[in-house]
Parts: sequence; structure tokens; C-alpha cells
Amino acid sequence: MAVTGFGEVAEVLRRATVVVQTKNRGGGSGVIWSSDGSIVTNAHVIRGSHAHVQLWDSREFQATVASRDARRDLAHLRIEASNLPAPAIADSSQIRPGELAIAVGNPLGFVGALTTGVIHAIGPVRETGARHWVQAGVRLAPGNSGGPLADARGRVIGVNTMVARGLALAIPSNTVRDFLSGAANTGWLGVAVRPVRIPRGASRQGEFGLVLLEVEEGSPATRASLMPGDILLGTEGRPFASVYDLAELLGNPDARLLRFEFLRGDYRSIRRVTVRLGGDSGIGSGIAA
Repeated sequence: MAVTGFGEVAEVLRRATVVVQTKNRGGGSGVIWSSDGSIVTNAHVIRGSHAHVQLWDSREFQATVASRDARRDLAHLRIEASNLPAPAIADSSQIRPGELAIAVGNPLGFVGALTTGVIHAIGPVRETGARHWVQAGVRLAPGNSGGPLADARGRVIGVNTMVARGLALAIPSNTVRDFLSGAANTGWLGVAVRPVRIPRGASRQGEFGLVLLEVEEGSPATRASLMPGDILLGTEGRPFASVYDLAELLGNPDARLLRFEFLRGDYRSIRRVTVRLGGDSGIGSGIAA
């Protein structure tokens, strides 16, 4: 499909895409949301309250995390800069299947990599609960998380987040706008998780769980004595079916005490722990790109 001015569109998007890195972790991507130093990325890309940002022109900045929403998997960064090359932001409610989609990011260390495809659908994906996604046939890899998904005119329609069923999933631009407008913060648990099936020989063999890959020092999870390797099964009476079941719990402003069921050690017995949630950090997901 030929697009008039595609080279110019691609260049605008590359200039609006940044490299995001945190201490002792791999990098991700971000998109300049406004020219005054506002940058959006995924919450799972960021650990802690600061990040390192590199712009297209090689300038580097220390960014502060202005806000974070684990349920939406979004983080808002601020850098001390002005006149940044911010792209136009589209109304994601107007997206239609079959439209051209352009993804830009920094996969596997390749800065400013661009890939194209078409929009397949806009709506929920079974594995991720009821939340809506822009689903596109573009290729994503680790490092693409947080980068822009745009239409043929270079307008940002979403923030690339993960891959499911061979399709790239992006958080719709309207959801990002709602987040930046000051929606309620989520509770902070302080863990990075990955979906797993309970191993053979365990008390709930074959069921879904969330294994803790990391537990942040000083987090509510640490204070509750949760450890890397523990497998969260859900809350009492509500087993987890996806990583976003946990994110949904953390996004409930009324849920400040959660009673988790989990497995540890040989996974033969179910344990229970009560966690008092903290402020506005979040969880990380090991399934994201």
C-alpha cells in the first residue's frame, strides 16, 4: 500500500520516540506526548521514581515519574526540556479495522526501528480480561514496549504494550488521555509477575497462577513476606485467570487490604497472606514486549 509522504511520516514518528532505561534493567521505549517534556511509556518499563531517557538527537535526560497506573500499564515521565517533536494524537474511537498501522520502538537494542501492518480489531482480548486494545498486525519485540502505534498520517493511536495471539496490542490513545487527565491512582504491590501454569505435583496442578519474578525492597509485598518464586493464585474466592485480574484489583481505590492465596516451596500447600497496599507504583508484567 503506497502512502503519500510515508518517509516524512516515519521520520516524525522516529523523532517522537525515545529510549527509556532504568537502573539495572533492560530498556524500553516511550513517546513524546507534548513538547514541554511530557513522555508516556508502559508502567512495566519503569521501576522506581526515576528513569533515563535518550532522545532521537542523542540528548540524554534524567526523567521523573509524574504518575503511574498499573491497571492501565501506563507511566507518565517528565524531563526538563522544551520544543520537543511531539506527534499529533488521534481519537482512538475513530479507528477502523483494515487501516494502516505503524509501530516505532527500540526492540532488542535497535533504536528507532519501524514496522508496519494493519489494524485487525479494537476491543478486548480473552487472555487480558475486559480491557480494550488496538490490535494490529505489526511485529513487536522486547524493547518496543511504550513506543507509539500510529496511523498512516503519523497520528498516535496507541501505546504498544505486548503481543497476544500473534497480534500487537496497544493501549488506545483515548485511554492514555484519560490517564494523563488525572484518573485515580492504583495501589502499589511492588512485584513483577509472569503468568504460569501450576507445575505437576502441586496442590492445584495445571491451574493458572502468577509467579513473582521480583519483589521490590520496602514494598507492600516485601512487608507481607512474599518472595520471588511464590505463585499467586488469587484472592480468597476469586482465582486469577490473567495478569490483569491482579492489575484490576490494584486499580480499585477501595481495595487497600487484599487477602492473597499463594504457593511456595514444593507448592503442595496453599498459603494465605494479607497485604496492605501502598501508594501509586504498580506491578510489572513479564508477558509484555
